[in-house]
Amino acid sequence: MDALQGFVGTWRLVESDKFDEYMKALDVGFATRKIGNVTKPDLVVCIDDDYITLQSLSAFKNTSIKFKLEEEFEETTVDGRNSKTTMTLNNGKLVQVQRWNGKETTVERELKDGKLIATCTMGDVVCTRTYEKKE
Repeated sequence: MDALQGFVGTWRLVESDKFDEYMKALDVGFATRKIGNVTKPDLVVCIDDDYITLQSLSAFKNTSIKFKLEEEFEETTVDGRNSKTTMTLNNGKLVQVQRWNGKETTVERELKDGKLIATCTMGDVVCTRTYEKKE
């Protein structure tokens, strides 16, 4: 868990590249994509013993997942997908793999230059979302 300590805190989304394309690849509906493209959520990362909590907080919708590394769990995503999700720590990256209806997407979160970078991959679509730590 020590490797995750740098992730702990509240992060504000400051930049998003190819998020609409990523949501389309996930089959997110038009109205939800429109809202998703203008929403700037905060990401809150907490660690409590063996559990990690990730919260996405926005004016649109709040979500929260609590998990142990390398243990599959049920997740209802912000866009309403029900997935089997596994979180791992790989070379300093917090890697989230969601599986549903024979599909799979990956979100890799890593710390670079004091920022949290989330790289979202669905097929050949790659989206990057950059967060800065809130004071």
